[in-house]
Amino acid sequence: MQTGSKISSYKFQLAMLIGVFAAFALFGMLYGTSSQGDSSDTYPKGFRGGACTIETEALIVGYSGYYLPVDYEGSQDPMRSPYVPIQCGRVPEPAMLNISIDLLYPESARDFLFAQRLVKLETTGNQKQQKEHEVLSIPAQQYRSGVITQALRLNEAGQYILYLSGETPEKQIVQIAVPLKVGADWNDHFRTLFSTFLKKE
Repeated sequence: MQTGSKISSYKFQLAMLIGVFAAFALFGMLYGTSSQGDSSDTYPKGFRGGACTIETEALIVGYSGYYLPVDYEGSQDPMRSPYVPIQCGRVPEPAMLNISIDLLYPESARDFLFAQRLVKLETTGNQKQQKEHEVLSIPAQQYRSGVITQALRLNEAGQYILYLSGETPEKQIVQIAVPLKVGADWNDHFRTLFSTFLKKE
């Protein structure tokens, strides 16, 4: 009788352990993060000083933004800013988006010529292939201040990419892809629901 009780206790502990691991895996998928809390394609740790960062071998940038819903009709309180901050390109609804891209490294990036191209990813065919539809194109220019600011009108929900393409004085091509997701899906709702319990210090 005592042996059966020990086996039952062991099974219960094993089930609890599997449940804990499953919960960590589920929240990791919902948040799109690694065990360090960072998105795998960002640097370092994906988020610092209010901005997300992206790294390539030749360039590191930080980006942040504020959005205003496209159907915004004005506020009665002039002291309250209607713009809402976004984190790492997640825009919950179609909006006017003001995005800032900081040229973090190298410092010589301020001398590069950078062109911008905004595309929307569209799924086509039975193979679920994604095709890029160009929304906006801005000719190459230098950004001596080290900050690139742009106002974007994102009228439809979906996945967008803002390409930042540059050329060094040595004619080396550099490119950064800034992901922008407009609209929320089921895992975003779960993320919002559990954000209080999983808030990072």
